[in-house]
Amino acid sequence: MHLKDDIQSEIRLITDKMDKINEASSNMPKLSTPFSHIRIPVKPKEEITNPLLTDLSHQYNNQVLIKEAPQLKEWPKLTGEGEYDHMCFLKTIYMLQEDYSIQDELITARLHSLFEKSAKQWCYGIRHTNGKITWSSWKQERIINLPNDSWRYEIENAFENSFFDPAKDKPLTWFFKQAERLNSLYPERSQKMVHMKIITKCGGELEHPLRNRGIEPCSTEEYINALEDIATRQKFAELRKNWKSNVQISHLSKKINQKKLSNLICKM
Repeated sequence: MHLKDDIQSEIRLITDKMDKINEASSNMPKLSTPFSHIRIPVKPKEEITNPLLTDLSHQYNNQVLIKEAPQLKEWPKLTGEGEYDHMCFLKTIYMLQEDYSIQDELITARLHSLFEKSAKQWCYGIRHTNGKITWSSWKQERIINLPNDSWRYEIENAFENSFFDPAKDKPLTWFFKQAERLNSLYPERSQKMVHMKIITKCGGELEHPLRNRGIEPCSTEEYINALEDIATRQKFAELRKNWKSNVQISHLSKKINQKKLSNLICKM
């Protein structure tokens, strides 16, 4: 009996203490942080990728790109005759290969159609002697060494004899043609050196203002725009000069005719 009373007494004491603790905590001021309203986003777990699925997806994308590649007739051709540009040929194929994920084997399979005239015979000779070779070998050891002394002389001669004529030449076409010649002859030459060499073929009246623009680094487009601007100004100046000359001749002709008419009247 006494034990039961003692237990009940202890329970009452514990209950009273808990009530006091709850009452004290309810009366305390609630604290909050200044950024309690901001929720930090929980980053989702990284998706686990399947290497096999990734590889299949990559292969599918490559197949789609290859189907979108230009047709054979739209690819660059190399003749091996005249002013052929083997560097432009290589650069264009490189861009096609990069843009459409074209494999080396597909390029070598098309070479017999991309080479024309003398280059085709040259291609057949290499194939007969060496058998099937890789695209890397074609571009690094064969095509890059295709030009000979005769070709180099022809390109250099064409560049040196091509002077810009505002009356006949279009700045864009002429400038790019000269740049192609120099880039095929000297692929290691900087763009600025190519520009400075081209400017020497613009004649004194155009060369000086173009050289002044070359003090600051200029792109090919900026030089072409400058050449078009200067050439247009010169055309207008020449037209104005011719117009003034024609007006003066017309006035002089009128004076002569009037004098002849006066002399004729006096004789009558």
